[in-house]
Amino acid sequence: MFDAIIRFSIRNKLVIGAFVLALVGWGGYSAYNLPVDAVPDITNNQVVVITQTPALAAQEAERFITTPLELAMANLQNVEEIRSVSKLGISVLTVVFTEDTEMLKARQLVSEQLQTAIQNIPADYGRPFLAPITTGLGEIYQYTLVPQPGYEGKYSLTDLRSIQDWIVKRQLAGIPGVIEISSFGGYLKQYEVAVDPSRLRASGVTLTELADAMIRNNANTGGSYIERNSQAYFIRGEGAIGSLKDIENTVIRTRDGLPVRIGNVATVRYGHAVRFGALTRNGQGEAVGAVVLMLKGADSETTINGVKERIKRIQATLPEGIRVVPFIDRTKLIGKTISTVERNLLEGGLIVVFVLLMLMGNWRAALIVASVIPLAMLFTLGMMKTLGLSANLMSLGAIDFGLIVDGSIIIVEAVLHHFRQEKRFIGRTLNADEMDEAVFESASAIRRSAAFGEIIILIVYLPILSLTGIEGKTFRPMAETVSFAILAALVLSLTYVPMMAALLLPKTLDTKRTHSDRLMDWLYRYYAPLVMWALRWRKTTLLIAAGILAGVLLLFRQLGGEFIPQLDEGDMAIDFRMPSGTSLTATIDATLKAERALQTHFHEVKQIVARVGASEIPTDPMNVEQCDLMMNMKERSEWTNAPNREEMAAKMAEVLEQEVPGSSSEFTQPIQMRFNEMITGAKSDIVVKLFGDNLQTLFSQASAAGRLIEKVPGVAGVRVEQTVGLPQINVQYDRAKLAQYGVPVADVNRLIKAGFAGEITGPVYEGERRYDMVVRLDSANRQTMTDLSGLHVALPTGGRGAASSIPLSEVATISYIQAPAQISHDGTKRRITVGVSIRGRDVESVVTDIQQRIGTRIKLPPGYYFT
Repeated sequence: MFDAIIRFSIRNKLVIGAFVLALVGWGGYSAYNLPVDAVPDITNNQVVVITQTPALAAQEAERFITTPLELAMANLQNVEEIRSVSKLGISVLTVVFTEDTEMLKARQLVSEQLQTAIQNIPADYGRPFLAPITTGLGEIYQYTLVPQPGYEGKYSLTDLRSIQDWIVKRQLAGIPGVIEISSFGGYLKQYEVAVDPSRLRASGVTLTELADAMIRNNANTGGSYIERNSQAYFIRGEGAIGSLKDIENTVIRTRDGLPVRIGNVATVRYGHAVRFGALTRNGQGEAVGAVVLMLKGADSETTINGVKERIKRIQATLPEGIRVVPFIDRTKLIGKTISTVERNLLEGGLIVVFVLLMLMGNWRAALIVASVIPLAMLFTLGMMKTLGLSANLMSLGAIDFGLIVDGSIIIVEAVLHHFRQEKRFIGRTLNADEMDEAVFESASAIRRSAAFGEIIILIVYLPILSLTGIEGKTFRPMAETVSFAILAALVLSLTYVPMMAALLLPKTLDTKRTHSDRLMDWLYRYYAPLVMWALRWRKTTLLIAAGILAGVLLLFRQLGGEFIPQLDEGDMAIDFRMPSGTSLTATIDATLKAERALQTHFHEVKQIVARVGASEIPTDPMNVEQCDLMMNMKERSEWTNAPNREEMAAKMAEVLEQEVPGSSSEFTQPIQMRFNEMITGAKSDIVVKLFGDNLQTLFSQASAAGRLIEKVPGVAGVRVEQTVGLPQINVQYDRAKLAQYGVPVADVNRLIKAGFAGEITGPVYEGERRYDMVVRLDSANRQTMTDLSGLHVALPTGGRGAASSIPLSEVATISYIQAPAQISHDGTKRRITVGVSIRGRDVESVVTDIQQRIGTRIKLPPGYYFT
């Protein structure tokens, strides 16, 4: 078969040339349209279900939302893992499917089960929804809205948030590859009815009565139409609220023939929603921004370029003095990574060409062999585009040009050697037929060596193609890319190379010795005695080889192991946390202090932006005492405080420990942190999970494990998940008293929720903009536990005594307690994590030491276990 292919290629040069031109066209088109990214996307195949419920604590979120959802999802097929986090105001459930499950099918299966689960979730506790179809590489562009010098006091955080939501976000929608824009920071504007309890009681109106009045008095309607004078007049009733004045004039009830309006019992003003997150920038104060999320499978480079192009157009539409300033732009990392790959490929190609010219002694033969490199690369890029692989560091960086040209060198060298050995060729010029036949004879004689040499190399990569899960996503693209290149080189060595050799090699043999002949003679002069010595002293040679092998194996056993070397992203990120129970305001103050300290001590930091708590789309559901510090760093050549990222992180940790007492910090990189969070549910390099039932026992055992892990060499930091210790005001209802007064629990629950969390009573439109209208107690009356205990519960008609209401403390016991901060599940079981960051040591050896210490020194109660 090989002989037939070679003969056909030599005799049909035009056909092979046409195929080569087609390959150039296909490969060039694919190279232009090939998705480009820094690293392969190793995020597992997951669907995230989010439920926002601002009124519920972690226990209620777990009981009433998370557990019904987990039970509904437990029967889904092709599911590898189910994990969840329940905390104050939010429940996040992650369902991980097998890699062969299509994402849209997986979302459809989850949506179907979601409809079943919703029936078991009370309507006023929130409605679950699916998170956007994105991955660990999805946060491609993050920005802030920054007032320019002279405009700092013109725009409030509420104004900036409205600009973000209704100008920037709306115009960013619709970009190919963008699935969502998640706003972050600022104050979400609301029309607020701030109720004064004393005025409310004096008017004989209850809080729930006021809320019901707001709902009833905010709607438009239609009355079909009437005909008059051959015209149809459509009837439209405008009753929707459009201003603060409209709210003030809304009637709640009539008392003694006089209307009681909302303005009589409350202050109507612009307010904001309860916040569970914030954004700070450069230690200067709070900011407003957003995260642009990319659709799973989209081209990062194309999507980012589309976003940046749209941002330029949006800039012209923003109010005067506002600019969009990015703090995470994947373009920088992609550019650095691809430029590194391009440089390595170019340098590798030039080295191969130089070696070919030096050793082959014939520049035409060297160029024929060297031309296989770009052709094989074009075929590889074409196959990558066809199979949906992205061009990244892992895939293209593994290509070895020496392997690609191996078979072609054998073919061309065989042709040149054949010419020199055939005395009938010396001193004469070959015609075309003689040249074709000579090339065929030499190429066919060596065809098996050329073909099977590359086939053997190709077989080496086949086991990698069997990898699955994260390992498969990491290494299979590399194996596929290299396999495509070697396969292309094999085909070209049997078709293109013989054809070009017959066409371009000199037809007149030159018997003069070349520089390559002299170089090979010089090398052979040292090589021949060495070979003869080895053949003479066989046993000694074998002993030396065995000794070298034993030494290498000994060194190999002492080496550590990494799943994959960490990519230096250029920028740095800090998982920064305050003690459990810290308020959002206190966390913001600590974050600003940390930003100022880092910028003061480290000139390498260009910009710092901190994301505190959760965003509008909480795919990363952090508590208010947690934040991600994103640092844009200068180029490594400008660093003076430390030569590398590890030492810089160590020095920054010391500064933060001194400047912000009580805080803890774990250093990582933006993409690395997001990958860790989405794949394992934690952001640390190593995660130890402890499973059990009792939250207090889980925390105490995990804390004991953390103290042991801290002593392991190479451990830079240990963080135990804060599942307990959240301060909580607990309202325990006295059901006997409630029954005595005839008050249902639902009325008291609504009263507490409306009074402190606020109750949304409808929308208010400002043109196309839509804002919620909310009723709650004014800020002066929701500060202390006394305000809560003094909240008056309305008695139903016929209640005991003449009073129309009683204080909440009459029917409930109110006290301070320590409650769970969050409750995490894996496989529907409660668990707690111990996050470990490492520095100066490999992951494998640290994991081995951790396993040994935990296994020998910690005795767990029955039913508890580590993984």
